[in-house]
Amino acid sequence: MRMRYLVFFLLIGLPGALHAQRAAQPCSAPSLDGGYFVPEQESYSHESEISYTCDSGRKLVVEGWWATSTCQDGAWSRKPRCIDEKACLSLKIPNGKYNKRRTGWYHDRSTIRVTCEDGYELKNRRATAICLNGAWSSVPVCEISIDSCGVPPKIPHAVIIGQRYQKVFPADSELQYECQVGYTVENAGSKKSIICMAGNWNECPTCSKQTTPDAGHGGPEEAKSSRGHSTSPGSGTRTGSGVDQCGVAPVIQNDILVQEHRMHLKYQCNAFYTLEGPDTVTCYSDQTWSELPQCKEAFCVLDLSLYRVYGLQQTGKLLVKEGNTKVVSCVRPYHESHFTCKNRRITYTYCCSQHDHNYGYCQWWS
Repeated sequence: MRMRYLVFFLLIGLPGALHAQRAAQPCSAPSLDGGYFVPEQESYSHESEISYTCDSGRKLVVEGWWATSTCQDGAWSRKPRCIDEKACLSLKIPNGKYNKRRTGWYHDRSTIRVTCEDGYELKNRRATAICLNGAWSSVPVCEISIDSCGVPPKIPHAVIIGQRYQKVFPADSELQYECQVGYTVENAGSKKSIICMAGNWNECPTCSKQTTPDAGHGGPEEAKSSRGHSTSPGSGTRTGSGVDQCGVAPVIQNDILVQEHRMHLKYQCNAFYTLEGPDTVTCYSDQTWSELPQCKEAFCVLDLSLYRVYGLQQTGKLLVKEGNTKVVSCVRPYHESHFTCKNRRITYTYCCSQHDHNYGYCQWWS
């Protein structure tokens, strides 16, 4: 009988004991060297809030001249702290990163070294920032690399699979398109990959509606070449017709189909190419395409190994877009060599100081 009463007593008393264990704990007054807070008490109940600031010559470890902190089960949500006003707070660098200190601040004259995320590069190759009198000096900037690609083109009746949307893709990125049900990529089934090469997506796929030829008769595709032209002379007049009459849209090297209208197709060259011929293609009534555009190369191949005697840091080959200049660092500090693509030929400077380049004192050679 006594055992039954004991069990009953434990069942009655246990919820109260558990509730006591879960009760939120109060907070002691924080220690704040070089500042003060209000209200000033010896103890603070759970969810109590204080406001604090720093004395002259000191500043907070967070943005602003005052801040708040809340007691959360025996600990403050943010530890109040004041630092020397010449110290610097952590930096936010878009598309860049560096080893951040756990304290969240840096002493005067401290330096940080920044690296950029994939697809980005340091502007003017400046990688370090220095804390000077409470502010960061010469903050590095991460800009899109010339070899990176932007958003891949949208293809009618297709979607990219296995990759989240993003605005920048580093060189050599490979993405895969998959056609809508009922459509297929010419000579590639329902899937086709594209690759980012030298700042440009390579040839993109087109998704065409699947057709079943009539039994005993050649389908309309049998009368056309791989470029979409009729292999036999048409008997109709060469007047405009709907593009569906010509079947699969022509595939043009280094060109992208950017608009598919009922009566015409519009093309655009990739970044390192220039368009020659009409940008719009129509289908004639004899089931042949009008004149197709061509995309001619508009870049120079820069082989840095040919210029290594001048003391360059970088090696390898680069693509320089027509009319653009590529800046390459030299072994000698603060010196650089410039390479410009003009009429598909490289002109260059020797390793000169940045000052000489800025004021036009560095001579160009070809």
